[in-house]
Amino acid sequence: MSAAETVDQALLTTAAVMIVVAGALVLYRIWRGPSMLDRAMALDVFAALMIAGIGVRSAFTRDAYYFPIMLVVAFLGFTGSVGIARFIAVRDRAPDSPTGPGQGPGPGVRDERR
Repeated sequence: MSAAETVDQALLTTAAVMIVVAGALVLYRIWRGPSMLDRAMALDVFAALMIAGIGVRSAFTRDAYYFPIMLVVAFLGFTGSVGIARFIAVRDRAPDSPTGPGQGPGPGVRDERR
């Protein structure tokens, strides 16, 4: 094994260990998150860590087979984040706030058009 291969293996091992430690911390945040938004952000970071872990595995095996899987996980993580953000936005909206254009400003906002 050459010096470059040894350094490569050491860096990949270090990356894998860091991803596992970060994954443990993210799981703790998911379990103990004080709010729904904290848990949603932790799930988004967990998806990114899954992609990084698959990338490290792909680098270890020197196989490009896992790249489409990484793209699918990235797409699912993105759509999940958008869905959670929309859910939180709808949940946190005041019940008497306007929902569409042309319905005037919200309560407590002075309308300068009159």
